[in-house]
Amino acid sequence: MKRITLIIATGLLSLGLVATANAQGEARSMGELLKLIQQGQARDSQENRQREAAFAQDKNQQQALLNQARAERNRAEATSAALEQQFEENQQKIITARQALDERLGALKELFGVLQTVSGDAQGRFSASLTNIEYPDRSEFLFELGNKMAGASSLASIEDIERLWSLLQQEIVETGKVTRFNRLVTKADGQQEEMEVVRVGAFNIVSENGYLEYDSGEKSIAELLRQPEGRYAGTTSDLMGADSGTVDFGVDVTKGGILGLLVESPTIKDRIEQGGIVGYCIIGLGIIGLIIAFLRWVALSNDSRKVSAQLKRDTASSDNPLGRVLAAYESNKGADTETIELKLSEAALKEMPGLTKGLLFIKVVAAVAPLMGLLGTVTGMIKTFQVITLYGAGDPKMMAGGISQALMTTVLGLCVAIPMVLLHTVVSGQSRKIVNILQSQSAGLVAQHSEGKG
Repeated sequence: MKRITLIIATGLLSLGLVATANAQGEARSMGELLKLIQQGQARDSQENRQREAAFAQDKNQQQALLNQARAERNRAEATSAALEQQFEENQQKIITARQALDERLGALKELFGVLQTVSGDAQGRFSASLTNIEYPDRSEFLFELGNKMAGASSLASIEDIERLWSLLQQEIVETGKVTRFNRLVTKADGQQEEMEVVRVGAFNIVSENGYLEYDSGEKSIAELLRQPEGRYAGTTSDLMGADSGTVDFGVDVTKGGILGLLVESPTIKDRIEQGGIVGYCIIGLGIIGLIIAFLRWVALSNDSRKVSAQLKRDTASSDNPLGRVLAAYESNKGADTETIELKLSEAALKEMPGLTKGLLFIKVVAAVAPLMGLLGTVTGMIKTFQVITLYGAGDPKMMAGGISQALMTTVLGLCVAIPMVLLHTVVSGQSRKIVNILQSQSAGLVAQHSEGKG
């Protein structure tokens, strides 16, 4: 194939040379052309020999590389087998060393196990304790002691055990102390300020602004976004102002559990707001009824006092209902008994509106307030069921909150109705008392006048 290609190339070259010679006008003989062809063949043969030598050399190098790789693999396999043998021997040494360690430890093994457990528990308790604010370096020692006891390379020393015992005793003592110190506090508005705080054992920490909370993760102190009711928050100022002696203070023995519930529980203002428009209407109606009942009680008490004074006098006075009825009798003494009776009845009837004024409104308030509360409860329950329809009943807390808000109007209605019923009873009782006196005195005057005419 190479020869055919060479002949073709030679022919083409000869044709090209002939064409070139013809184009340039230079004549060449066939001998010169043959000489050129022979020179080209010699050159091609030399290049082919060089290529074949290079191919043979590359083949030898590839075989050498292959032999080198195989030798490296054999060495790696031998090293791996040696390492596996050494690993097994080390494993056996570790087992033997551990058995020897267990035999030498004896009863101390249980002691170190208890020590490891106590150090771990103490680390968790101390990190969440309020005493960690003043003694923050305890956690590092307990962490190192726990790591030392978890590993089998070293054991706790007598000094470590004594220090652990000392820290436990310190925690017990600090739990019963009330200490005062300065710390950086994050206020409710987000600003930080260094202020004086008081730590009550391991239960609560307070400042002049109320209760504080300690974040063990961030190791920071912050004010509660919302303080509990005044009777609890007021004790913090008493504690801050006291230097010695005993002070009444609301201690949360659950270390934040009860305080969190008190903070989340709604205040009276919040409960009133839960009642909505119906609740405000009930409260407004109750205030109006209370004012009217108070005014009527004052007026009727004054009339009752004047009537009692009139009963002790012989002359009629126009500043009280009984005096005006007696004045009507004195002005008609000369009339017959029937006329006297009519005149006294008329005078008594004139006094009735003044004595019974406002009583009907108080009675209506006492009857309407529970009905308005029931109205608010029904509308609130409708809203609660609508929320359950949209979001489902998977959250009992949400359902309980909606029902609690709905029942708030019923509570407000009862809180208004019960006092109104009592006030209506008291006021109407005073009114009936005066009316009974007027009727009895009128009947007595009619009987006396009738006997006098007889």
